Amino acid sequence: MADESRRRKVQDRIQQTVANMLGRRIKDPRLGFVTITDVRVTGDLQHASIFYTVLGNDEDRQATARAFESAKGIIRSEIGKALGIRLTPSIEFLLDALPESAAAIEEALTLAKARDEQIAQLAQGACYAGDADPYRHEEDDEDEEADYEDTGVSEGGDH
Repeated sequence: MADESRRRKVQDRIQQTVANMLGRRIKDPRLGFVTITDVRVTGDLQHASIFYTVLGNDEDRQATARAFESAKGIIRSEIGKALGIRLTPSIEFLLDALPESAAAIEEALTLAKARDEQIAQLAQGACYAGDADPYRHEEDDEDEEADYEDTGVSEGGDH
């Protein structure tokens, strides 16, 4: 197994190589606005998962997936040349779900903010159900002791 720093270097090199190839060497019209977001390599450096995002609709995403599948061989051979290691890892291209996840989180935050604003509006005219400060304070304890002394009742419970 490769150590963590070597894995990280291999991942970075693969990401750079694939991104450069998309910009210069691969001229497939099915490739839209593609961004290579991440690369994950197994501990033995035998398999690489390449994550990408595509700007556009589902049809654009499917066309990009087909383009990556058809160019997989040339991309893998270029990765092998760039890495210079004994075995070139097998590669797979995976659509990154990050944009959809970010949109869902953004929607949840917007909904939470709207609910907070509703609660704040309701709280503006609200008042306490009991005392404004329901907790006992030292001054209150002294007043109660004085009341007990005035009535002649002892606090110890002796009758």
